[in-house]
Amino acid sequence: MDAVAVPVRVVLLVLSREDRELGQAQVRECRVLDHAVGDVDAEAVDAEVEPERRWFFATLLEGLESVLRAADLDVLLYHVDGIDDRHDFFHRLPARRKVDAVVVLAFPVGEEEQRRLELMGVTVIAAGGQHAPYPNVSIDDETVGRQAMDHLLFLGHRRIAMIAAVDPDQPDDVQPSGRSNAYYAALQNAGIPLDERLVVTVDWGGAQGADAMAKLLSQPEPPTAVYAHSDEVALGAIRTLRRAGLRIPEDLSVIGIDDHPVAELTDLTTVRQPVREQGELAGRMLLSILGGKETDPDVVVPTQLVIRGSTAPPRATTTKTAL
Repeated sequence: MDAVAVPVRVVLLVLSREDRELGQAQVRECRVLDHAVGDVDAEAVDAEVEPERRWFFATLLEGLESVLRAADLDVLLYHVDGIDDRHDFFHRLPARRKVDAVVVLAFPVGEEEQRRLELMGVTVIAAGGQHAPYPNVSIDDETVGRQAMDHLLFLGHRRIAMIAAVDPDQPDDVQPSGRSNAYYAALQNAGIPLDERLVVTVDWGGAQGADAMAKLLSQPEPPTAVYAHSDEVALGAIRTLRRAGLRIPEDLSVIGIDDHPVAELTDLTTVRQPVREQGELAGRMLLSILGGKETDPDVVVPTQLVIRGSTAPPRATTTKTAL
């Protein structure tokens, strides 16, 4: 079964208790962005798997809402799809109805967008991948990348490829770079020369991961391991490897990031980020700020390497050990 991956970017407006108690109608909008960007080969799994980015957003939002609703706060959800809609949304943002706060979810905000948010004169916090000077809850992308790379290096891999993923609907100046920086730093620290042919940058998506893997396999000396920026991209790479008749991990190791539910079902080694916990922590952070309490403005949630069956020492290392 193929699953379509959808990059979701959302601005969540948290409405005041007073607005709701005065009887103003609350509107909840969540338009799904339907430009499909990839598929995941899950034919071996007898289960329907949610698209990765939609899963990430839904889980993050679930955690946030559970805290805010328990505190008797209502929420209004706006979805911003594409560059044009994004510009229009921020242009009209100061004219939105009165709110207590704005929570920016999985949505890096540029400088001009920050200025538009400031015009609202309310508390702004962020969760799930923010790169702006707001109180925020997130993981450390560079640490996550190092956990993945250090695992491959520990296994003995030296020819490691990276499939870097970027969001085509995000401006270049807000594209996160931590996961890529981790790759370059890990190679440098291990004394491994960089081979630019082993770095392929694609849009987020399983199909793009599959195409990137095909490009890597066309190299005169293919990699022995692949570090992918997400589980979705990693599973796309695995599809190409299987169709090429290669075994995982005997012929090539693959590691992803996130620990999407499909990662466990497909035995993918990954680095787990606690998505729901980030939403819950963001909700508690917002309540503390609105209540005038001191709070840590920069909460970094720890991540965990989850070793499964898609990584192993390279064949040369295994052979030496056997001898």
